[in-house]
Amino acid sequence: MTEILNTRVLLDKRPFGEPKDDDFKIETVPVVEPKEGELLLKTLWLSLDPYMRGRMNDVKSYAPPVGLGEVMVGETVNQVVVSKSPDYTAGEIVVGPVGWQSYATVEADPKLFRRVDPALGPIATALHVLGMTGRTAYFGLLKVGEPKPGETVVVAAASGAVGSVVGQIAKIKGCRIVGIAGGKKKCDYVLNELGFDAVIDRKAGNMATELKAACPDGIDVYFENVGGEVLHAVAPLLNPGARVPVCGYVSQYNKTNPSEVESPFDVLGKLPNPPLHRFFLVREWIKEWSAA
Repeated sequence: MTEILNTRVLLDKRPFGEPKDDDFKIETVPVVEPKEGELLLKTLWLSLDPYMRGRMNDVKSYAPPVGLGEVMVGETVNQVVVSKSPDYTAGEIVVGPVGWQSYATVEADPKLFRRVDPALGPIATALHVLGMTGRTAYFGLLKVGEPKPGETVVVAAASGAVGSVVGQIAKIKGCRIVGIAGGKKKCDYVLNELGFDAVIDRKAGNMATELKAACPDGIDVYFENVGGEVLHAVAPLLNPGARVPVCGYVSQYNKTNPSEVESPFDVLGKLPNPPLHRFFLVREWIKEWSAA
């Protein structure tokens, strides 16, 4: 096999606060020729997601941390360059956990690497609406949020990969959907392209007042992605029987003092009538991924 060089990004140090360039190391090495039962994959698209910040910390969580000197984790869309497996053919497009690198030699595991059908849409959508973030929106909203026609649904980070899909599914289910986003460009996208009923600019300085005006009948479902001041604006408006799927709370991920981290459970649990709220992982419904 003609020598192919792989450029990869390694975690070099544990970030303190917001990650910096020198927390990572970029190196170029020859790819490893695949053996029987393995694939050589070329990365075409990489998804950068908030969960990656947690994986940089050496703490116990739902998934193990990235080791120092290891390739940073991430889901990717790849083309099969060489296949030494009867289950895959060179040229096929697959999606799987290859991480931050341009090539990878991996075991041909159908549980990890799923085929991408280019006829369904642009292949990058396998990392978005037809991928992990789309499924996160689908299951988090429908299984945990359980929206009903006519209810008011609010989603934080409404222009993001998860929030944008949450809003569109809520509209399909007959709900009134209010998004929260940061800045005019994102808000225009949420309102004019995604078709939300209303959008609040969290950077405009009057988020709580505008949110209350946009939700005159209160909030029935709040899809939590952000935490912090956004959650504090939402919490007083939650109706009795409200549901809060907790996908994440990215505003707290770069805190340097653990005692300063405020989780949604801290805020919601102190309410006089706490809503149904829980953290969820998309893997809970892995047997339903194809249907989703």
